[in-house]
Amino acid sequence: MSAHAAPRTPDADALAAAASALRDGNLVGFPTETVYGLGADARDPAAVARVFAAKGRPSDHPLICHVASAGDARALVALMSPAAEALAVAFWPGPLTLVMARSAVVPDAVTGGRDTVAVRVPAHPVALALLRAFGGAVAAPSANRFGRPSPTCADDVVDELGDAVAMVLDGGPCDIGIESTVVDMTTDPPQVLRPGRISAAQLSQVIGAPVSAEASGPARAPGMLESHYAPGAQVRVVDAADAARAAAELAGEGIVAVMASDEIPGLPPDAVILGPMGDADGYAARLYAAFRRADAHGARWIVAVPPPAEGIGVAVRDRLARASAGR
Repeated sequence: MSAHAAPRTPDADALAAAASALRDGNLVGFPTETVYGLGADARDPAAVARVFAAKGRPSDHPLICHVASAGDARALVALMSPAAEALAVAFWPGPLTLVMARSAVVPDAVTGGRDTVAVRVPAHPVALALLRAFGGAVAAPSANRFGRPSPTCADDVVDELGDAVAMVLDGGPCDIGIESTVVDMTTDPPQVLRPGRISAAQLSQVIGAPVSAEASGPARAPGMLESHYAPGAQVRVVDAADAARAAAELAGEGIVAVMASDEIPGLPPDAVILGPMGDADGYAARLYAAFRRADAHGARWIVAVPPPAEGIGVAVRDRLARASAGR
């Protein structure tokens, strides 16, 4: 089946077709407020296997189950602790994924064989409409090849995955632009496994207890690998004061692209300017599109000046650090 994008703000017919495709075991691209997801019926191991095949993703990497409500989330977990319930009330629908002990209905294919499952309720109206039309959990990583930048518009999904996807629902550009915060609720204290818009401090304030902002060890959630989110160009993260010098040094090796919140004086005249990236929220929203634009220009290097390490800037710096680790 050839991939195609449904019209912006998909109508009831498009949503029904997408839900039917999921029930038939096919893959559907859909928008969330963070990035576009590659969805499969979470209770169909064969469909979930198609997600891993389409992405080229290792089968031991867990997927996030997207559901329409906290009630639907409870069916997937053995227990939602009072802290998890509090976070669900505070942040769902929204860019927060909770890792909890799984129930027996969740296949091993979704969890990478782990005894936990990652769940979230997305805030995008198209995602919620699809989940309600489908009537179940949709296992969905970002809709891109494994290790590549996540897609933030429907065309990115079609361009990257092509015929592996039965249908792509077009909900316009993603508002946030980077993946959800993932927090492991099975540890004491809870641990942020992947930073996102919602910070450890915000989580801690809601539950009235510490939340660790650091996690290590094997990948218990998406985005924990040292190298991830990488464009074709090599990424070098520098301070603003060093950006012009770094760009000049690298220009001899090929096309250099530059991303920064503010204008950088003294850049080589042929540098590709991927900005201005704006404040930390703007930087997050534009990051992956800028990576793709650099690749479209044939850039060999991306010189990136990160936003301050506060708020969503922490998550942006995490993505830049993993992208700079290469492949």
